Amino acid sequence: MPDVTKAETTDSARVDAVAPPAVDAPAKESGKKSEKTRSLWGDAWYDLRHRPMFWVSSVLLVLLVVIAVFPGWFTSADPRDGDLVNHYLGKPELGHFFQPDWFGYDQQGRSIYSRVIHGTRASILVGVFVTAAVTLLGGLLGMLAGYFGGWVDSVISRIVDIFFGLPFLLGTMVVLNAFAERKVYVVILALACLGWTSIARVTRSSVITAKQADYVTAARALGAGTTRILFRHVMPNAIAPTIVVATIALGGYISAEATLSFLGLGLSDPTISWGIDISEGSKVIRDNPHALLFPAGMLSLTVFAFIMLGDAVRDALDPKLR
Repeated sequence: MPDVTKAETTDSARVDAVAPPAVDAPAKESGKKSEKTRSLWGDAWYDLRHRPMFWVSSVLLVLLVVIAVFPGWFTSADPRDGDLVNHYLGKPELGHFFQPDWFGYDQQGRSIYSRVIHGTRASILVGVFVTAAVTLLGGLLGMLAGYFGGWVDSVISRIVDIFFGLPFLLGTMVVLNAFAERKVYVVILALACLGWTSIARVTRSSVITAKQADYVTAARALGAGTTRILFRHVMPNAIAPTIVVATIALGGYISAEATLSFLGLGLSDPTISWGIDISEGSKVIRDNPHALLFPAGMLSLTVFAFIMLGDAVRDALDPKLR
C-alpha cells in the first residue's frame, strides 16, 4: 500500500516552491495607495512652479501691488506739487535713484517719478475691480446659459450678442459722458458694463462641456439639487478657462483706462493716472520725450506682467499645451 502522507507532503512542497510569496501583494497594494494623485489645480500649480515666466510676472505684480498700496515707501515727493520756476520740464537725473528728479519733471514742474509711483494705484484698482465685476457677472450668466439651455440659453445669448456688438471703447465713452465727474469707481462701472461678454461666452462653453460629464449625471441621479450640482460639481471643473481669460483681460482693462484718460474721457485731475501723464507728455515729445516715455513704460510693464501671468496660467491649466 503506497505511503499517502509522504506523497502529499512532497506535492505541497513543490507547490510552495513554485507559488510566489503572498506577502508581496499587500505591500504592492499599500504602495499604490500611498501614491497621491494630483488634482487639476494641484497639477497646474506643480507646472507653474517650474515656469520662470510665472515667477517673473508674479514678482513684478507683487511689486506693483505694494507700490499701489504703499506709494510713500518709494517716494516722499508730492505728485501734485509743481514748481514752474525751477523744474519746468527738468531733465532726468538717472543717477539720483528714487529721488524726485530721477525721471525729470513735466511741463507743470511736477516730479514724473512721483506721479508714476502714485499713478499705479488707480491703474491697479481699475484693472482688479473691473476684472472681478466682469468675472462675476459674465461667469454667472454664462453658467446659467450653459447649464439650463433652452429658452434661458437663448435669452442670455441674445443679450450677450447685443452687448458684444457694441464697440467696447466707443460704448464706454458714451457711458462716461453721462457723468460730470469721472472718478475711479465711475470708470470701473463703465468698463464693467461692456466688458463681461467674453467671460460669459467662455464660461457658457465650459459649462456645456462639464455638465455632460459622468460625475454630474451621477450627482443628479443621487438626487443632488441644482444649486449643489452647479457650485460643487460644474463650476469647479469649468472655471479654469474663465480664470485664464480674466487674467489676460486684466491687463487689457488697464490699457483701456489709460486710453480713455489719454483721450480726456477717463480719469481726470486731481486723480493721478498714467493715461493723463501720457496725454500731457505727448504734447512735448519732440524736445522732452522723458515726459512721455516713463509713464508709458510703466503702463507697458504692468500690462506685460499680467499678460505673462495669463499665458503661464493658460499653459498650466490646458494639458494640450504642455
